[in-house]
Amino acid sequence: MGNGRGQSSRALRINLALQGGGSHGAFTWGVLDRLLDEDWLSIDSITGTSAGAMNAAVLADGYLRDGRTGAKAALGQFWQRVSHGARYSPIRRTPFDVLTGNWSLSQSPGYFMFDLLSRVFSPYQVNPSNINPLRAILEDSIDFGQLRQAPVKLFITATNVRTGLPRVFRNAEISADALLASACLPLMHQTVEIDGEGYWDGGFSGNPLLTPVIRESEARDILLVQINPIDRPGIPRSAHDILNRMNEISFNSSLKKELRVVAMLRRMLAEEEPRPHPGWIDQWADTRLHRISSPRLIEFGASSKLNAEWDFLRMLHEEGRRSADGFLAEHADDLGNRSTFPLDILLDTILEQT
Repeated sequence: MGNGRGQSSRALRINLALQGGGSHGAFTWGVLDRLLDEDWLSIDSITGTSAGAMNAAVLADGYLRDGRTGAKAALGQFWQRVSHGARYSPIRRTPFDVLTGNWSLSQSPGYFMFDLLSRVFSPYQVNPSNINPLRAILEDSIDFGQLRQAPVKLFITATNVRTGLPRVFRNAEISADALLASACLPLMHQTVEIDGEGYWDGGFSGNPLLTPVIRESEARDILLVQINPIDRPGIPRSAHDILNRMNEISFNSSLKKELRVVAMLRRMLAEEEPRPHPGWIDQWADTRLHRISSPRLIEFGASSKLNAEWDFLRMLHEEGRRSADGFLAEHADDLGNRSTFPLDILLDTILEQT
């Protein structure tokens, strides 16, 4: 193990919060792959959106079939299927990008045409048959009929188009449709309809949503796997970079609001005299938050989220394993004891600017 926790007779239960981000979700695959090596950690529940939701469901299904070994194998097979399914895609890197090691697709003629068409025509015009290769990949990867029996509790977020509010799908409700709804970017895919309601990507309302695990899990540690940067240096000037930053801000906004609630309640209870208060306040204030991310993710443009080349996915996977390994080396003893996410700094920054 290398962290001194492997001899514990009782595993520490933690929750995971997995962001969405297209093929960058392979970074999360690497993080999960590394965490599953640790017998002293037990995953109680996972909240996930988009690619994070798919990672969560695949892990839970694999774990149900063969424990940690099954979860690791299922995640690897899922991402191999994703790469295999994209092998004939016209949206590919140019030969020059391949030679220079640029993983972006922004110079790809296929990506340029796709990006242009998505701004002029709706998915109902471009793809009237509503073909989505991810559906077959999900159905091949997950036994949805058995998922309700998985020991890992799942909370999958999609955004209700009519109300704009998040809809959380739990184990018994999760289907291929629910996962596709959680990843439904409205300029790329037709709205996913479930029980008479239309749904778009969960990132619009929670990327990921922390509330379900705070309210419904007895485990107090939440480990956030973040693949969308909160801070990005410089001012975007091209139309493509401007749109990319707009999406990052939008998809991080709900997460930042929930983090602010945790920080404010924790500070309020620390500064005020003890007094009776609702139990839900303790649930939020007692949450121990942690984060795994990588500065390398900032290097890759938004177009690379559509790059499903196996070499790219493997590189992201290895970066995820390295990042998780670094987190465990530094913070293994903090899990179960204290938060490592700089909530006070985040809160002070928000208060200074409002």
